[in-house]
Amino acid sequence: MSTSQAGVAVRVMAARVLDAVLHRGRSLKGELATALPQLADVRDRALLEAICFAALRRRGAYGLVLEAWMSRPLGPRDGDLRALLLAGLAQLDALELPPHAALSATVEAARTLGRPHQAGMVNALLRRAQREGVRQGDPAQAWPAWLRTRIGADWPAQAEAIFAASAQAAPTWLRVNRRRGTRQAYLAELAGAGIDAQPSAVLADALCVAGSVPTAALPRFAEGAVSVQDGSAQQVADLFALADGARVLDACAAPGGKAAHLLERFPGLALTAVDVDARRLRQVRQTLERVGVQATLRAADAADPDAWWDRVPFDAVLLDAPCSATGIVRRQPDVLLHRRQDDIAALSALQARLLDAAWAVLRPGGTLVYATCSLLVEENAGQIDAFLTRHVDAQADDPGPAFGHASGAGRQRLTGEDGMDGFFYARLHKAAG
Repeated sequence: MSTSQAGVAVRVMAARVLDAVLHRGRSLKGELATALPQLADVRDRALLEAICFAALRRRGAYGLVLEAWMSRPLGPRDGDLRALLLAGLAQLDALELPPHAALSATVEAARTLGRPHQAGMVNALLRRAQREGVRQGDPAQAWPAWLRTRIGADWPAQAEAIFAASAQAAPTWLRVNRRRGTRQAYLAELAGAGIDAQPSAVLADALCVAGSVPTAALPRFAEGAVSVQDGSAQQVADLFALADGARVLDACAAPGGKAAHLLERFPGLALTAVDVDARRLRQVRQTLERVGVQATLRAADAADPDAWWDRVPFDAVLLDAPCSATGIVRRQPDVLLHRRQDDIAALSALQARLLDAAWAVLRPGGTLVYATCSLLVEENAGQIDAFLTRHVDAQADDPGPAFGHASGAGRQRLTGEDGMDGFFYARLHKAAG
């Protein structure tokens, strides 16, 4: 396949992925998992991801452009064409690709999609965007009205910054496997590979790279020397002080990054990783095997300990609970398309069940860490306040300002703060018997 043909293929795939996500309720992660292996060149795969993420992050502004510039709106059968136009605008605006290549490949993609009679319209719209640019618009408009209202009520002083940060591309955070070498040594390996990274001042294992980096470009990634994990997720390990041989439960373990980090940091742990989804548990196994650590894996519902627990209490429990994912919109922009208002009450009820079950399997004197990638008080501080009311033997321990804003009995980092994702942390101690 020639370079020009590959460029057209990337735009066609981008249109199909975006059409599925925007108009058929599909998951961006799932669609990309199917599309990316079809591209042989790592650069083409990176471009496909970049186009899709940029188009979804700025779909509100691009939608207004199409509405203003088109003589009549696109119809319900024009989903792939609308998706292609969003992909074209993303290339010229957010990604700032060379206009000639972006225009010619996108126009040709219209023909490949079976729309040769509309290729001229695609060309005209994108050339106008090239000449006039695209107004930035209000990033808050990408959020559903009900969710925008919730964020504004929970974080009135920070809401504008949350919406703005959620519309930006996230950096790449790396976690160096201290069992495979030091952070400083790996920093030198990255420099040798032409990758500029900065060590975190607050996270012992973290390096931050501006922009996106494919794992294939990371030295010794396949050998487990490094993992890709946001700084907020890495900080979960800092909430634990674990003795050699401690029994630890990771109650909602998939995809396995936090379990792997705990085992890298505390090699003598006896860790049990539970996840309700057997397919995703296989991903946990692959994650652990790649970094060279071992755990006991259980495909089970952590909220139903009777189905899997051996009645030997755990010294510590990590509950990284299912949540609204409102803190990681910049990494999963389709969250704003798929999340529904009644999801929050259902998620809150599930979180409460998981917390109560985790508490039941924790020994007296043990520690439970509750974490979410949500920004909503109902799922975070409100959830922990309700838990403390139900369990008189529980006491919260403030992790401190390094973990974000004080929020009830826990801490909340908001999206983009310290370059990290939005995340909530609470640490709970169970009274000794």
